[in-house]
Amino acid sequence: MERAVYQSFIEWKNRKDRKPLVLNGARQVGKTWLLHEFSHREYQQEAYINCRKNDLAKQIFTKDFDVDRILRALRALTGVDITPGDTLIVLDEIQDIPEALESLKYFREDAPDYHIAVAGSLLGISLHSDTSYPVGQVNEINIYPMSFEEFVLAKGESELWKLLKTHDAQTMNLLHDKYVELLRQYYYVGGMPEAVKTYVETGALQEVRRIQMEILHGYDRDFSKHAPKELVPRIRMVWKSIPSQLFKENKKFIYGALRKGARAAEYELAIKWLVDSGLVYQVHRCSKPALPLSVYEELSAFKLYLVDVGLLGAMVNTEPAQVLIANSVFTEYKGGMTEQYVLQQMKSFGIEPIYYHKTEDSRLEIDFLIQQDAQLLPIEVKAEGNVRANSLTNFLKENPEIHAVRYSMLPYKEQSQMTNIPLYAVPNVHFILFERYSAET
Repeated sequence: MERAVYQSFIEWKNRKDRKPLVLNGARQVGKTWLLHEFSHREYQQEAYINCRKNDLAKQIFTKDFDVDRILRALRALTGVDITPGDTLIVLDEIQDIPEALESLKYFREDAPDYHIAVAGSLLGISLHSDTSYPVGQVNEINIYPMSFEEFVLAKGESELWKLLKTHDAQTMNLLHDKYVELLRQYYYVGGMPEAVKTYVETGALQEVRRIQMEILHGYDRDFSKHAPKELVPRIRMVWKSIPSQLFKENKKFIYGALRKGARAAEYELAIKWLVDSGLVYQVHRCSKPALPLSVYEELSAFKLYLVDVGLLGAMVNTEPAQVLIANSVFTEYKGGMTEQYVLQQMKSFGIEPIYYHKTEDSRLEIDFLIQQDAQLLPIEVKAEGNVRANSLTNFLKENPEIHAVRYSMLPYKEQSQMTNIPLYAVPNVHFILFERYSAET
């Protein structure tokens, strides 16, 4: 399967100022597969070491940070004659050996010609603990679940995939039903690579659900194994509450929904653990839809989303017929499933930071707000084709200099202050910003 992020690996290899590479991402999003694929395609050999419960590897990195000694030991352990330029050194599950992560600083300083990449399923947790992270001494790439575009390509629909890339709205409108059918499939399967691979090869829906549940069980085991013991019950409470909080009218995370009388101070660390592990995305409220957005960020008000729309469906046990045949996935869940999908696509295309806005009296609600090229872009998400006038329309009338995007099940349509984009073309947001910025300048 082809991953769009692969190009970032090529760019890293060719950088003149290349540093050791750190892959960030949740468990099961394909980090290890990408590293293997990258080494097999772009290098003559790979020196792979899994640090999980590897006493020999631990001895290598805990003695000292003499890079020449470490390289000799890695050659002996892997049986690979590691040489600069044609060998990729891969340290997987590196969070189990914090000293190995710290050693990247010395690889950068003392052996810059050697290519080394590291990954770990809970690396984000390690980076925010007491581990000495080599700040400024590494390059980083974020890995997310497969996007809808990648799913379309994996399904063998290369022409439809190319069309999404061309932004040819008129032709896409002609193939609207075909794209919607693929989108329905993506809502059920999601973007976890193992689930996508199984679905593409077999079409077995129950097997896809089994894989999704297995991944969810793996996450739950991680809570017990890797989170501080006193946090585990609270992490589970937050994790299990996310679907119900997303599927209510007001999607703002409410501590009281966890238990009566719950307070932020009791659960902030649990939420931070889930965010740092890559399992949850946190979108903060912006008190004012104005630039720069970060100035108006409210840390106390936020929405939580899961890492993958397919896993969200598995958590609430959506039936295949709800997604693939009926309109339930679009009409039910208060739009939560659709917001999850849109956010996931934007994250996979590197759109950061992302906010939302809602006034206390609910007179104005903007599902997502992003800032790109010194422009403010409000984003409205509609699960269906019902896009009747609302508070955002009034907001645009009062702010004629602002242009907005609406994602819905309707085909592409350009209006004076609003671009209507079908949900299957979420990444086109980059195109819209670029086109409008170019026209204005």
